[in-house]
Amino acid sequence: MFTLARYYVKSAVFFLLIGLLLGGYMSYEINIKERAVPPSIITAHTHLILVGFVMMLIMGVALWLFPRPREKIFYSPLLSKIIFYLMFAAVLSRAAGEVIGGFIVSGRIAWLTVTASYVEILAIILFFANIWQRIKPIGSHIRESKGEKF
Repeated sequence: MFTLARYYVKSAVFFLLIGLLLGGYMSYEINIKERAVPPSIITAHTHLILVGFVMMLIMGVALWLFPRPREKIFYSPLLSKIIFYLMFAAVLSRAAGEVIGGFIVSGRIAWLTVTASYVEILAIILFFANIWQRIKPIGSHIRESKGEKF
């Protein structure tokens, strides 16, 4: 596994841990303190698990799994790095914005959260556009012609 794919996977685990800690905080507040948590805290927890962990893990494994073919295709390693940093910063910013926004009402924090959301969307679209031509059925047609079914 090469460096950038490892960054995605390790970042995914990082976001999982933050999401689990936030979930533990919510559990304590709800079950022990018998207090409701702001809905944005629940959103941040869910976001950290689903986008921070699951999506970043999928992106890292996809980057690793689909090798660059020998023929020339559209793929930019530099764009892949930029996308990683955009995605990491956006997930962290959105989660922080959601958590802070649960306790402090601020237009700036709301805009940070919304902007981070759109950066995530952009990064995910760019990621899959960048690796799209790497997703090829190398060897699949041979196995399928022999009758192999999936």
